[in-house]
Amino acid sequence: MTIPAPETKIVNKWRVACDGGEGALGHPRVWLSIPHDMGWVECPYCDCRFVMGEEAEDAH
Repeated sequence: MTIPAPETKIVNKWRVACDGGEGALGHPRVWLSIPHDMGWVECPYCDCRFVMGEEAEDAH
């Protein structure tokens, strides 16, 4: 059984930053790379899911 991610953000860059988004209540900023074969990545701190949008910039 999988638990749905608490938040999903559509992004257009293959590398994103996450800090929990709640100021002092957030978490340390981490940089995450979205794998091209999956198209999404989850933050290890807050489980926010970053999903590559259709207008993604080309990483090549």
